[in-house]
Amino acid sequence: MTHDYKRNGTATLFAALNTLDGTVISMCDDRHRHQEWLRFLRVIDEVTPSEKVLHLILDNYATHKHPRVQKWLARHPRFHIHFTPTSSSWLNRVERFFRDLTQNRLRRGVFRDVEEPITAIGTYIDKHNDHPKPFIWTAKAADILEKVKRARKALDNRHSA
Repeated sequence: MTHDYKRNGTATLFAALNTLDGTVISMCDDRHRHQEWLRFLRVIDEVTPSEKVLHLILDNYATHKHPRVQKWLARHPRFHIHFTPTSSSWLNRVERFFRDLTQNRLRRGVFRDVEEPITAIGTYIDKHNDHPKPFIWTAKAADILEKVKRARKALDNRHSA
């Protein structure tokens, strides 16, 4: 951001990445409360074949665990919710998509009002969905686990000092 940066509003992007084919289901809203989250769950429910079992990987945001959300999920047993551990967003593949969206379309963008980035996001997702590709892990499990061990050791050393 520059010294003359002016925020012209915010929007929340809800996105679901189909890990099999790379397509993205999305919805932008002005807030991120349980009401908007439920609206997005209904969108997912509407646009995916009803015979499909859906596994959603989520962060531990309180909105995702709201009692009304739990009630809705109980009435929609094809939805299975899995929460990532704290500080492990890298386990969620949609985060990679968010990174690409930010890097390729939003960063350094000039948006005069909140509708402009929403339009830019929608256009980016539409183009992505024209030729989707599944994200494929290239790191070996052993390498990831080694990094986790090193990070844990550094964290433990920091707290014991």
